[in-house]
Amino acid sequence: VCDRDIFDVRAGSFHGEKVSQCLSGNLRVMETRPLAPFGRLLTAIITPFEGEGSVDYAAFWKLVRHLRDNASEGIVVAGTTGESPTLSKPEKIALFRAGVDAAKGKMRVVAGVGTYDTRESVALAEAAAEAGVDGLMAVTPYYSKPPQRGIVEHMTAIADATELPLMLYNIPGRTATLIEIDTLVELAHHPRIVAVKDAVDDIEWSARQIKELPEGFAVYSGSDGMTKDLVAANAVGVVSVTAHLAGREIAAMVEAVVDGDWDAANRLHDLLAPLSSALFAEPSPMPLKGALNAFWDEVGDPRLPLVRAQDATIEAVGKALEPIVEHRQR
Repeated sequence: VCDRDIFDVRAGSFHGEKVSQCLSGNLRVMETRPLAPFGRLLTAIITPFEGEGSVDYAAFWKLVRHLRDNASEGIVVAGTTGESPTLSKPEKIALFRAGVDAAKGKMRVVAGVGTYDTRESVALAEAAAEAGVDGLMAVTPYYSKPPQRGIVEHMTAIADATELPLMLYNIPGRTATLIEIDTLVELAHHPRIVAVKDAVDDIEWSARQIKELPEGFAVYSGSDGMTKDLVAANAVGVVSVTAHLAGREIAAMVEAVVDGDWDAANRLHDLLAPLSSALFAEPSPMPLKGALNAFWDEVGDPRLPLVRAQDATIEAVGKALEPIVEHRQR
């Protein structure tokens, strides 16, 4: 059942239940699972807006506290879920400061500093460090489609700008450029580049990546629907969107995988899957913002060119939340 080259030291999955089948055959999860430098569950927090489109810092502060109280060990502020392409530099810096203030040292604050302009990214990294954040995240430069050597120089410049740990963000479906495995391995030798958020959505590729990266380098799932399999493949946790609505369940699923409790992990994955799917039925964070407005508190609409999610999408999110609420009440 198992590919021994991958599974003798790292438990992973290429096809759904293959993980459970392998582990039930007495195959052990790698004992030296990398440490999670930013915690096992981080939430890529949205940016609330008021009616006229300005940042709603009070709602943001309240949301940080909500996430802190619902199992998130950290937040990524002004990432792409936070609509970073539409945020000005002063707004991002103000959000970094607000995140640090709301977290009060009880959760990690990671600043999204990636843009398609290296100089702007470096300046944001320096400002984030001054704001007191715990780490940085930088997405692959989008639109410009740099070559791999350009990605190396871009990420190295950001890492060199401060003393903070840096997480890379690999999401070729949005940026049009994949950070290739050899490039990740090269960047992983930088003393401050400590992790990657993997939203490649290819479990075979991810398993090869984890196998080839240096020991101790952390891989985080960047796709909620892939989290169980990625953590099984020795990723350390997840940077989640769904955790806005189901943080405790996601944290429990990750913990179950780490502990090798596959019955619990599979049950929680199946419970969460419809919610994760509904939250990405339209471009993120459109469905999430609509769901928070409907089922939590007012966070406003996205900024253009994103628009309000369709009613049918919000209804699908609500339907997916029902079994999660029932699960909590048992």
